[in-house]
Amino acid sequence: MLQAPATDTARATTGLAFGEFVALIASMMALTALAVDIMLPALGQIGVALRLPEDNDRQLVITFYLLGFAAGQPFFGPLSDRFGRRKPLYAGLLLFAVASVIAATASSASEMFAARALQGFGAAAPRIIAIAIVRDRFAGRGMARVMSFVMMVFIVVPIIAPSIGQGLIQFAAWRWIFAALVAASFGTLLWAWLRMPETLSADRRVPLTIGRLRTAIRTIVTTRQTFGYAAAFGFVFGLLMAYIGSAEQIFIDVYQLGEAFPLVFGAIASVMILASITNARLVERVGMRRVSHLALLGLIGVCGLMALAGYPEKPPLLGFGLFIAATFFCFGLMAPNFNAMAMEPVGHIAGTASSFVGFYTTTAGAFFGYLIGQSFNGSVRPLAIGFTLLAVAALITVLIVERGRLAQPQHARPPDH
Repeated sequence: MLQAPATDTARATTGLAFGEFVALIASMMALTALAVDIMLPALGQIGVALRLPEDNDRQLVITFYLLGFAAGQPFFGPLSDRFGRRKPLYAGLLLFAVASVIAATASSASEMFAARALQGFGAAAPRIIAIAIVRDRFAGRGMARVMSFVMMVFIVVPIIAPSIGQGLIQFAAWRWIFAALVAASFGTLLWAWLRMPETLSADRRVPLTIGRLRTAIRTIVTTRQTFGYAAAFGFVFGLLMAYIGSAEQIFIDVYQLGEAFPLVFGAIASVMILASITNARLVERVGMRRVSHLALLGLIGVCGLMALAGYPEKPPLLGFGLFIAATFFCFGLMAPNFNAMAMEPVGHIAGTASSFVGFYTTTAGAFFGYLIGQSFNGSVRPLAIGFTLLAVAALITVLIVERGRLAQPQHARPPDH
């Protein structure tokens, strides 16, 4: 059962019980994952229907969504700091629904890509504003713990979304997937409208001027901890995007799983629930740095084992599944902590900071994921090598941020500036 942090309860600050607060925040963030993962079983059909010439081109249905998602974050973050959290959230969810309708009726690849970019732009609002709402009410280890619980609920989406998509294309056309996304966006909007109060009071709102934005961006870029952990998270997020972009081809084309693909995909994703539970239990006791840094070293070790095996083109399915599962267990221990550490020093501009961190990590993740995904050659080798390179880049970045010291508590670190 979810327990509220001892120092601050969600009911006292938002009017919601802690469990409902976590569930609503997770639902807001999960819309992004749903719009990606529900597509995976249908990418082949979409590619045929829209006459995409190359198999790897169907990954662009994911890539254009992520590009729109990245572009929307610098837009909605400052808006939420100026006008509060609720109105920009509603606007983004409505835009997501409209874009889903356009995608459902697309007759060409260019129309689909444009609709997916617009859909991603709208999805930026709930993702950015959800994190800003959490930062409005929690800080430091408390925020990391809340985000662990959010991730626990959030991970349910990658587990079940491919099965939902598979079920829809079994009994209806792939276009009905977008109808499901319309329903999800309106459901989230209604829940937030009825239950989530405004968390940014009028006296804490920031005027929306060029000078203020320039000052906020300068603060974010020059704050070593914020910029550094955003950069590290970008490499780690690229690892996730590379896997999602390649998963359908790997499990269906390489391992010939067919309709069993959603089950295997969901089983691997479920490992992140265990990671979230572990992180929630550990983070307030031992700290964000120790948990996330040790997880990063664990990721390096997992990738090292694959390197020692010579990066086989087609390892046994069980071996490959264990490699991916171990990777995402480490990811589940890093993601909420890297994000919380990036946000910790900039709570006074939480919306703008959340948008910057989200913009960078999404852009980096989409870029690295695209590069690795387009390297798919009928084997898992490009993915495994890509994982290794991204893990090493994240480690180097963290070492630079921490001035060569890993797993040290906050009070043992030198100042950011």
